[in-house]
Amino acid sequence: MDREHQSAPETSVATTPLRQPLRELGALFLRLGTTAFGGPAAHIAMMEDEVVRRKGWLSHAEFLDLLGLTNLIPGPNSTEMAIHIGRQRAGALGLLIAGSAFILPAALLTGTLGWAYARFGAQPRAVAMLNGIKPVMIAVVVQALLALTPKALKNRSLLAVGIVTLVLAAAGINELVCLGFAGLAAWAARKRLSPPPLLLGGSGAGAMPAALAALSGAKVALPFSLPALFLVFVKIGSVLFGSGYVLLAFLRSDLVEQRHWLTEAQLLDAIAVGQVTPGPVFTTATFIGYQLGGPWGALLATLGIFLPAFVFVAISAAFLPKIRASTALGAVLDGVNVASLALMAVVTLQLCRAALVDWLSVVLACASAVLLLRFKWNSTWLIAAGALIGIVSQGLR
Repeated sequence: MDREHQSAPETSVATTPLRQPLRELGALFLRLGTTAFGGPAAHIAMMEDEVVRRKGWLSHAEFLDLLGLTNLIPGPNSTEMAIHIGRQRAGALGLLIAGSAFILPAALLTGTLGWAYARFGAQPRAVAMLNGIKPVMIAVVVQALLALTPKALKNRSLLAVGIVTLVLAAAGINELVCLGFAGLAAWAARKRLSPPPLLLGGSGAGAMPAALAALSGAKVALPFSLPALFLVFVKIGSVLFGSGYVLLAFLRSDLVEQRHWLTEAQLLDAIAVGQVTPGPVFTTATFIGYQLGGPWGALLATLGIFLPAFVFVAISAAFLPKIRASTALGAVLDGVNVASLALMAVVTLQLCRAALVDWLSVVLACASAVLLLRFKWNSTWLIAAGALIGIVSQGLR
């Protein structure tokens, strides 16, 4: 607590102590939301530097507790960390202010780019720029996949769960079914129970994929409307575990395959915009919302995808001690994380068809992968370079 709060009379505690922290919270997370490039891991590292090292608002142990809790609930990890820190610092108002301040800059910038894309995206120069960005995005996603996979595959049981989930996802099984199966399978393996039916041969394995396929095909495509758009993003924000890149799998399933509201190319463009802007990658929803429903679509998509994070943080924070002690929840989370990576791998392969369309795009993707993996280049600069190469190549043609 700040010095002026320590020396304040007890009678002022109820009326004055939150004002300064709320201003500090708003200013800090507005700044982080404006400058935090590099993805969730980089965002969280910046938060740790500010709230633990510089300001001393939390101890290292408290920060790690909150980080562990974000991994047990769906939603964008770095945004949920901002929300958690706000709650720890200033209660319910702090929760709302810290989270909103972190989201706002990226949402405004992404919405502006959504407007520009809707107005100028069909022009030859804009198309050429986006064609140069898409192969780089494939390399960026591959880099994230390679970095996350070793951490997720902690043992042979999880490797088996990952392989089966990969097969299910490639076969078109609904992503929620894949996540649910993986969580239960990992829990069963931890408890040393019998293997799930999908790991068995014979009729048991055949019956289970058939049931899962039936569930997957039970979706009913809906015509576009603003309420439907809002509900789609509420669902995604409520069930998405893992890296922000896993968002690709959910967006592709709901908006490209099921509802046909977007094309593969438009989805890649949206993910690229989410990458080149600071703050949470989930503001990709803002861009997509603008393409589908204009300013109101952008607002509703943004509210829909982030609203569950505020709710989950508010609920889960009270159960932190029990969650930390639960081996069952830890096992389920391990399985869900592995499934998230399997979904991410399948979608990456599918998106390659939309991005790698000629020799230049293949060379650009391979060169970007080398620069990212071997030389650790910043993805933002590579995306900018891809845009420039796209424009130049179009001019040469």
